[in-house]
Amino acid sequence: MLLSSISEILQCELFSGKEQFNLPIEFGCASDLMSDVLAFSQSGALLLTGLVNIQTIQTAHIAEINAVIFVRGKKPDSKMIALATEKKIPLLGTRFSMYEACGILYKTGLVPTMECLKCEGDNG
Repeated sequence: MLLSSISEILQCELFSGKEQFNLPIEFGCASDLMSDVLAFSQSGALLLTGLVNIQTIQTAHIAEINAVIFVRGKKPDSKMIALATEKKIPLLGTRFSMYEACGILYKTGLVPTMECLKCEGDNG
């Protein structure tokens, strides 16, 4: 699924990363605990979070997250936008709660990262 499609589905506001708006998003993950993002996310995933601070951008970069969507109408500050732009990580925001946003994306067929990890465990 393309980031632009996800943005439309979740009625997102784009804060940064217009040039990456057609990135493919393979998986979805949602967490306010960045340690969980590092432990359970997959490269190429979309991160949904309510945590609006610089650590979110740093974690997304380390975990090779393709894009971040802030839930509940939260907005990043200028320092976060600058770092995300430097790291080429699109930042978006939606008014939906994390629960609603996850449900909507799951219903459209976006695969959760945990499901992918289970599949990998079954094969090896």
